[in-house]
Amino acid sequence: MSVFMSVFADLVGNFSDLLRPVFHHGAAAAAIILFTALVRLAIHPLSRASARGQKARTRLAPQIAELRKKHAKNPERMKTALMELHAAEKVSPLSGCLPSLLQMPAFFLMYHLFSSRQIGGRANELLGHSLFAAPLGDRWADALAHGGMFGAAGAVYVVLFAIVAGVATFNFRRMKRQMAAAPAMPAGPDGQQVAGLGTMMKFMPLMSFATLFTVAVVPLAAALYVVTSTTWTAAERYFLYRDMPLAGALASPV
Repeated sequence: MSVFMSVFADLVGNFSDLLRPVFHHGAAAAAIILFTALVRLAIHPLSRASARGQKARTRLAPQIAELRKKHAKNPERMKTALMELHAAEKVSPLSGCLPSLLQMPAFFLMYHLFSSRQIGGRANELLGHSLFAAPLGDRWADALAHGGMFGAAGAVYVVLFAIVAGVATFNFRRMKRQMAAAPAMPAGPDGQQVAGLGTMMKFMPLMSFATLFTVAVVPLAAALYVVTSTTWTAAERYFLYRDMPLAGALASPV
């Protein structure tokens, strides 16, 4: 981990040096946003593949329902038949998870980088950087303790919370419209509605607002990563899933 942390610290530091002539004291924060955009751009082809896979699974839904009904009393045969169908159509049941899974290492690296006082046995110089008056290694609680919610540092978080709330509201309204236009919820092999699915669907539109809690508790650097990635996700999902009423709503939220 220490080797990865050192390499990652040097990468962010190099980005910061490149952006310093433009962003001056906010160069490190700009470097984090740039790094996040590069990560999301790198996995965008997987996001597109995930959207294509979701569209294919939606198209295959009647066949899948028929297989579940046909092999309801033989789970092993049902599993084999479903795998054969996905293979024949070149659709991976797990493709929708890949973009989110590949983002997690970058998020945790960012979290640990700005939570560690030392990197590779030397002082973590990145902790000396800030976004306006808010140090990148501090949390919202630190901003509240030094000036309050609308102090110099607190105002930075107010802006971040406003962005997250705006994106979450956009996702909420879009999910509600998608779910209202979607067909009835899928049934299980026995023809009954899947247990707990109705409750999950009711709370699904609210999940975007959970990002507010994340921004409040992680270091500001990691919060910038989350806010940038969440905003990218909302825009990307809008374009990739705009012709799919329900699939976009059920796609990974981050």
